Amino acid sequence: MDAGTSAESPDPRKVESDERLVRRRFWRKLAASMERIPFAADLLAAYYAALDPVTPWRVKATLLGALAYFIMPADMVPDVIAGLGFTDDAAVLAAAVQAVRSAILPSHRERAAAALARGGTEGAEPRGGTAGQAGA
Repeated sequence: MDAGTSAESPDPRKVESDERLVRRRFWRKLAASMERIPFAADLLAAYYAALDPVTPWRVKATLLGALAYFIMPADMVPDVIAGLGFTDDAAVLAAAVQAVRSAILPSHRERAAAALARGGTEGAEPRGGTAGQAGA
């Protein structure tokens, strides 16, 4: 079952909380982790999709939950453990991306690639979404 057809509706307060956390702390966590995470392209594509105004709400909820898990300092496997620290983050993100893969547009992946080319800096943060971009 994909996130767009789930019978259970995500809690709007939790989704709003996750979005605030992601907007506030995503770029700092990414910068601190960039050299240790092999899934940065998917992480950034998920970020751009989650904050895109045209992304369906249930998809946003799924992606924001995964992004918030990445940002949280306490998770199943602490990020400071060499070789294992981001395996749980990668698994959570991979599951979320797989569940909503059709909603992550080529424009989100293009923006992710551009952000990676700039070293994953905050300058690549979305301003007003990607609704007018290719693939939207």
